[in-house]
Parts: sequence; C-alpha cells; structure tokens
Amino acid sequence: MDLEEKILAYKGKDVPDQLLIKAKEDGFSDKYLAQILDVPEENIRNKRIALGKEEAWCTVPVSGADAAYYYSTYNAPNEVKVSDRQKVMILGGGPNRIGQGIEFDYTCVHAAFTLRDEGIETIMVNCNPETVSTGL
Repeated sequence: MDLEEKILAYKGKDVPDQLLIKAKEDGFSDKYLAQILDVPEENIRNKRIALGKEEAWCTVPVSGADAAYYYSTYNAPNEVKVSDRQKVMILGGGPNRIGQGIEFDYTCVHAAFTLRDEGIETIMVNCNPETVSTGL
C-alpha cells in the first residue's frame, strides 16, 4: 500500500523512472499502473521498455520431467532462449480443483507430444495447480 500511495502522488503526471522500476519489480502491471495514474497503458509500457525494464522468463528446476517450466518476472535476467523453430501455443484446461479435469491436462500433454514428434515446438499455458504436482 505504501508503494501504491507513492505512485498515486503522480496521478496524471509522469512517474519518476526509479518509482516505475520499483513498481514493476513489486508486481504492478502496466494496465493497473495506467488505471491508477489515469494515463494510457501504452505510455507506461513505452516508458518501461525505454528504461530497459522488460519481462524476463526464468526456468523452474524440475527433476525427471519431460518438460520445462518457466515463470515470468521483472526481477531477474532472461534465462530462456527463443528458437527460430515453428511454435504452437496450447492453452491448458485449468484452473481445476485437485482431482478434477485431468482429461484436459491429458489432452494438452498429448497434443504437445504429437506436435513435438512432428518437429514443432510447443508452449503450453496452464494455470492448473495440480499439473505441477503430477509432474507434467
């Protein structure tokens, strides 16, 4: 709340560079910053990018999985290399309660396996907490 109060002091004005950087590192989205500051979201995004504060993707260490897990952050350097291979994004079936909806995960995983066998890189976006615990 303290940080948000500092940000709100600049409503309708240009936010100082370091305050914008701090806001991004503490989880404020461009959209939310634009809303509370009453400025276009594009202004926030353009300034953030000009300051070199871009989203990075980091790897989650997973043992024994035939997949890689990533999370996005504004607090670390990017760890994910982008290939030039053709890609398909698979939207997962979550969120589900634990013990429900496994057929959605099963379908998504098998779609990813089939595309991989065809030489196509897949990116699965899922928000099912059970997926992580089952070692997808």
